[in-house]
Amino acid sequence: MSFAPVLHAEWIKIRTLCSLWAALAAILVATTAFSALASADTGTGDFDPLSSVFFGVGFGQVAAIAFGTTAVASEFRGGALALTLSAVPDRGRWCAAKATAIALPVLAVGLLTGLVTLLVGRAALGPSAPGWGEGLRGAVGCGLYLTLMALFAAGLAAVLRSGVATLSVLIPFLLIVSFVVGDLSGGVADLLPDRAGQVVLHGTWDGFLGPWSGLAVTALWTAAALLAGGWSVRCRDA
Repeated sequence: MSFAPVLHAEWIKIRTLCSLWAALAAILVATTAFSALASADTGTGDFDPLSSVFFGVGFGQVAAIAFGTTAVASEFRGGALALTLSAVPDRGRWCAAKATAIALPVLAVGLLTGLVTLLVGRAALGPSAPGWGEGLRGAVGCGLYLTLMALFAAGLAAVLRSGVATLSVLIPFLLIVSFVVGDLSGGVADLLPDRAGQVVLHGTWDGFLGPWSGLAVTALWTAAALLAGGWSVRCRDA
């Protein structure tokens, strides 16, 4: 079976799961809502307008992670993966199709979320708002970052074969551990997948990574997770 029908089959799985549509909607709602609240406070001192506009991405990424995790973990319930692989024996092709089917909707929603968040933030901040060039960079970075985190979660879910286990690892890590490690380890923490990728959402930053090099680091983490997930699917029984 060629790649196109495999991708189409994976897209059918995704669009027929209500929980995945809810996760996509939550990306937009959570990011926009929390960003609007942050933008309402213009702050003083080291106030970063771009960071304020995209403050909600830290919450929206939880929904993106839930999307990637659920899309993969559903294959390991009720023998679904065995049925899938009986139709698509080429496991590498199936992994590529699954990753593509996850990435495309998250990227579309992520870019829309970035644009809406930018417009809301600029309206809330008024004269203090970031310029269009910087803002559009943040909007594109928002879409790319959310997509990478969804794929990172998908790769980890393929390794752990459990949605609960994956979310139990990633959510505390992103919301708690990353901040604690960042406070204790200095510049080394800038290489963590979430901290590196979110540099693109800041107008100013103190670390050694820039906006695009930070996203590149997150992309490397994502590639490693997807390769590990692909290896797990190839080498373990369905």
